[in-house]
Amino acid sequence: MTGTARRLKAVLLLLLALAAGAAAPGAWAEVLELRQARVKVMQPDEASGWRDTVLPYHWDRVHRNAPGHASFEIPFTMADAPSEPYGLFFPVVGNAAEIWLNDKLLARFGDIATPNRDDYAKAPRYVAVPPAMLQKENLLRVYIRADGGRRGGLSAIRIGPSHEMRDSVFSNAYAWRVTGSLLLGMFSLLVAFIAFTCWATQRQLSPDGRLHRDSVYFWAGMAELCWTLRVGDAVIHEPPLAWPLWGVVLTASYAGWICGVLLFCHHVAGWRTHRSMRWMQVATAALFASGVLASWLSFAQHQPVFLTAWLGFASLGSGLYACFYFVAALRHPATARWLVAGAGMLNVAVGVRDWVTIRLSDSFGVITWNRYVSVVFGFALLYIVLLRFREASGQARELLGTLAARVAQREEELASTYGRLEQAAREQARTHERERILRDMHDGVGSHISAAIRQLQTGEGSQPELLRTLRDSLDQLKLTIDSIHLPDGDVGALLAALRYRLTSRFDASGIALEWAVDELVPVERLDGQAMRHLQFLLFEAISNVLQHAQATVLRIEAAMVGTAVRLSVIDDGRGYDVTRAPRSLHARAQAMGVRLLLESRPGRTVVQLDMG
Repeated sequence: MTGTARRLKAVLLLLLALAAGAAAPGAWAEVLELRQARVKVMQPDEASGWRDTVLPYHWDRVHRNAPGHASFEIPFTMADAPSEPYGLFFPVVGNAAEIWLNDKLLARFGDIATPNRDDYAKAPRYVAVPPAMLQKENLLRVYIRADGGRRGGLSAIRIGPSHEMRDSVFSNAYAWRVTGSLLLGMFSLLVAFIAFTCWATQRQLSPDGRLHRDSVYFWAGMAELCWTLRVGDAVIHEPPLAWPLWGVVLTASYAGWICGVLLFCHHVAGWRTHRSMRWMQVATAALFASGVLASWLSFAQHQPVFLTAWLGFASLGSGLYACFYFVAALRHPATARWLVAGAGMLNVAVGVRDWVTIRLSDSFGVITWNRYVSVVFGFALLYIVLLRFREASGQARELLGTLAARVAQREEELASTYGRLEQAAREQARTHERERILRDMHDGVGSHISAAIRQLQTGEGSQPELLRTLRDSLDQLKLTIDSIHLPDGDVGALLAALRYRLTSRFDASGIALEWAVDELVPVERLDGQAMRHLQFLLFEAISNVLQHAQATVLRIEAAMVGTAVRLSVIDDGRGYDVTRAPRSLHARAQAMGVRLLLESRPGRTVVQLDMG
């Protein structure tokens, strides 16, 4: 025999020895499983005497969902008094319970005296036992309060060293029944949040042109939200509602999960607009309502057959739908349909198993598989929701790209249209300006030339009068040209241009010009048209002085009076009747929207304008 063969033989012998030691009697002798007990039941209408029983004690099976109290006495013997801490492990105890060992209270779970409130039978319980409390002969007493329909009672009990009971047995059971449920609830809540977020933010365009939210997200979120409450109940020891109302809420959440999943599947299959959707909505609504009614009758009337029958009917209906959906997936295969069909078939099969094990058999304290298998459906829902969200986002990006291109095209068209309109506006402005110049020339220069022609034809005018008329015509023409460049509201610039054009006339007429013009603030209300009216009003007032006043001094004053500009033309001529003043002065002042004041007497005539 070679060295390798000898080493292999030694390893095999060692493994056989370890296996034999592990299987030998006494290897787990320190751990006791307590099943033999005596029970005394107290119910509202009757009380029984002590009788022998074998744990587990399934309260709902024995008492048909009727509430009550029970006392258990479980004696057990230990070979030797332990020197290390021990622990008791209860897979199920209660709904509320008190644990006594050798007439000493070890633990209390909930309030035994108050029914239909707290529920500590949902999770396994561990009770530490000091070694000093253990004897060779021991008596364990357990007092429980059981509410009808809450799966209360007392399971078989294990007692052993704390490191084995707490770190191995209890931790494993707690992880499966409580921690696992908590994680599943958090996962379902996350899926529900994502689904509802997609439903609230994503909208699709219907064939009739209206935007609507996609219901597939809503039903996925509703199903997962209901399942969050259903599996999260494992960690709720003190429900917000009294029993049996809380039981009805839990059944409603389970029914809501089933209905939400069915409607989600129908949408995923593309049957949202199919006529079968109407029947599916009616069927799920009836399923939900019947579940609420069945749970109420079962808990309130202490008749579990109603809820058991409803669960069986729901399993049968879901199974038929899953088969139909599977056939449809075979005929029209798609990734989403295959995922939903596979998850649905698995959940239906596990649901039937849980229904048979929990509702029909005498099993007690078993874990429902459906809460864990449902995570497959949760992943399928999450995958489909994210897949559809990605597709919707892609369509939205494509739509935004198309819209951006159209907007850019429209902006180019608008820019081109605006350019044409701007060019047309400039052309129109030039046309209006030419029309204004022609009109001013016709009204001013034209009228003066016409007057000169009449004077020549009739022979009434003297040479000096004809000369004044022609000079007025020339001055009018110059002022018309100057008006093109007048800045809006700048009265000072207007007066300077007027002085420049008429100085030679003043000199020829022998009239002294007095200039008293201060620095003026531009008048915002005087636009180009108003500035031309002001220019011709002043020219007419000055021309009247030059032609008719026989004045020796002409004074022009302009100053700020508050925020307004006051402009005055004053002469020392013979004066005139202000009621017979030229109507054009008032017409131009009214067109500008300024106040005109006329004052005249021999030796002083004033034409005053207040512009503010």
